[in-house]
Amino acid sequence: MSKFLVPLPGIVYHKKNQNMFGLVDCNNFYASCHRVWMPEHRTSPVIVLSNNDGCVIARSNEAKALGIKMGTPFFELKEMIIEKKIIVFSSHYALYGDMSERVMNNLARFSPEVEVYSIDECFLKLDGFDDIAKYMTKIRKTIIKNTGIPVSVGAAPTKTLAKLANKLAKKGNGVCLLDTADKIDLALSDYPVEDVWGIGRQYAAKLISLKIDTAEKFRKMPIEWVNKNMSIVGVRMWRELRGESCLNMKTYFEPKKGMCTSRAFGKLTDDYQELQEATSNYASRLAFKLRREKLCTNVLSVRLLTNMFRKDLPQAFPSITIALDHPVNNTPDLIKAALRGLKKIFRKGFKFQKVEVSATGLIPENEVQLNFFKSYNDRNNKVSQVLDNLNSYYGKGTIRLASEGLVKKWDMRRSFLTPDYTNSWDDIIKVK
Repeated sequence: MSKFLVPLPGIVYHKKNQNMFGLVDCNNFYASCHRVWMPEHRTSPVIVLSNNDGCVIARSNEAKALGIKMGTPFFELKEMIIEKKIIVFSSHYALYGDMSERVMNNLARFSPEVEVYSIDECFLKLDGFDDIAKYMTKIRKTIIKNTGIPVSVGAAPTKTLAKLANKLAKKGNGVCLLDTADKIDLALSDYPVEDVWGIGRQYAAKLISLKIDTAEKFRKMPIEWVNKNMSIVGVRMWRELRGESCLNMKTYFEPKKGMCTSRAFGKLTDDYQELQEATSNYASRLAFKLRREKLCTNVLSVRLLTNMFRKDLPQAFPSITIALDHPVNNTPDLIKAALRGLKKIFRKGFKFQKVEVSATGLIPENEVQLNFFKSYNDRNNKVSQVLDNLNSYYGKGTIRLASEGLVKKWDMRRSFLTPDYTNSWDDIIKVK
């Protein structure tokens, strides 16, 4: 019985080292990705900006210490950047994706059950290990050594508690194990209820108004009250905080129901040719993503957006949904359909900030049924395969359709963009 955890009545505690979930979270991921390739900035305050260098979307610990908040507009920080010598980077999603893949591939070595939760978070099943704390330290050191990305590791009997343990790990030495009743009780005693994974703003405000301001107070509430006042998600969180695992590992990727490509332009534009080029470019990206996922789409949507914050300009958000003759994922057909949609929704007299091209009605390539009343030509599929092969070998964007244009006058603004260290031969670091 000494191996069982039974402190509070009605609370489930699992046998030590059984049914243990680990959560590995990359610290300040976007900023850390840049620091890997520019180690001279590892102790400098670093911020990463959103598309078009609009606002702050990532901060190093040093930048957080200066009081910089998430979402702060870049123009408001210009004086501070000079005064405090803050390092600024434009967002570089290709780099982040590649660094994330490196981290996840390394983590896959440590557990037979791995769930990639987001670009910088991963759950691991840690059942049966004799010394989990030592194993967690090994995981952390290995990831830092092999990728250069600093990570925090938390582990507990449920996913919600593992998430909580991970946040505590960030405030400590990078590792936090909640494997005993005393540790869990102590961790929950002063943990803010609004920070519990799965409790949103509205429920957090409601709980705090009722003096339920810690995770410990929340899990002590009667189940009848939780059922009456919370959603099913809230009930699951309540059970998980009490040691009852309600969230299983998802070790496979669920098929996507939709995809979208959209980025704000570097400038407002009313030039139809520029909008054509942007629409073609986004449709081409969408087609590539569909082929990469081995999916086809039945429905394509195109939408134009003006800048809603420019009250001095007329506003319009026209859109159109196009049903395709048969499911496709090749570049020529999708660009042709997208441009047909753009022609129908374009309006003169409006300056547009963004175009969105999205696909719904997705089905696997191997389940496509052709239209009996329409002729089918495999030529465009072969063209797309050639495009993928050449661009994979020579570099993304080497070969593209003419409708995508040569000079992207509409492309988003990225004044602080770093080289593409992991995806371009020309940008690979040269060791002398």
